[in-house]
Amino acid sequence: MEKILIIDDSPVQANFLHSILALDYDITVTNTAEAGLEQVRSGEYSLVLLDVIMPGMDGFQLLKMLQEEVVLSHIPVILITSLNDIQHEEQGLTLGAVDYITKPFHPAIVRARVNTHIKLYQYRTQIEREATVDQLTGVPNRRRYDRISVKRWQDAVRLGIPFSICMFDIDKFKVYNDSFGHPAGDKVIRAVAETASSMLRRGTDFFARYGGEEFVALILGGGAENDFAHLKKVRQAVEDLHIPHNPEVSQWVTVSIGGITVVPKLGTLYDNYLKMADAMLYDAKRFGRNRVVWTNEKMEQWREK
Repeated sequence: MEKILIIDDSPVQANFLHSILALDYDITVTNTAEAGLEQVRSGEYSLVLLDVIMPGMDGFQLLKMLQEEVVLSHIPVILITSLNDIQHEEQGLTLGAVDYITKPFHPAIVRARVNTHIKLYQYRTQIEREATVDQLTGVPNRRRYDRISVKRWQDAVRLGIPFSICMFDIDKFKVYNDSFGHPAGDKVIRAVAETASSMLRRGTDFFARYGGEEFVALILGGGAENDFAHLKKVRQAVEDLHIPHNPEVSQWVTVSIGGITVVPKLGTLYDNYLKMADAMLYDAKRFGRNRVVWTNEKMEQWREK
């Protein structure tokens, strides 16, 4: 069932909207713009119904904030208002609202407009989902990773919890391709992706193909030692596939993994820590490959083997 957030300072109006839509949708109601902003950040909503006239922060201000946040800007917003002049309607549409519903409410009109925008959202989401899945492996692709990494980082900042970034690389993959051919190389990429993603399926985990033979994983709420231990198991699982490599390089196909765990603060830059995870991956290769190297924000380092 699709989730809709109603933000309206009038309990009577909010409850009326709730009664119109509750049979078809999962409805949440908040009565201030501030509470609505917190709610939309914490939930996966398909539509927001936003009252324009509210004390403190009004609907136009909140709409502008939603549009400015990358991870929220895709959520459609219908403005609710008793203002029916062209100037206010133009202002709302210019700020990014998808529609207007004017008071007093007509239930059939509310249901029709909401249903239209929910269907449009579902269609767009499906198209985006297809565009953000790596066709070779079936795991999320770089485009999906770019969006999710922003949201997960913001979640970690807001909640004050550990956040781990880890980079994977298939060892000596060019040699493998040169030895066995690209079709065999594609099978290896698929096997590694399937194995790693099967061990990173918790709600706090995210795994994606970063590009070529590289993968990236994000883990929310773990801890440096726990995540280091878990990624060692992932690395071992890939080795245990026993996919023969060129014997001049290695007996089996393996991966090297580098990671970092931090508790991000407001103003800290995700890309800085991504570079540090990549540096740990470089160290894993420098120390002999087929191993995990990890660090934290204090620059303490854990090395496998």
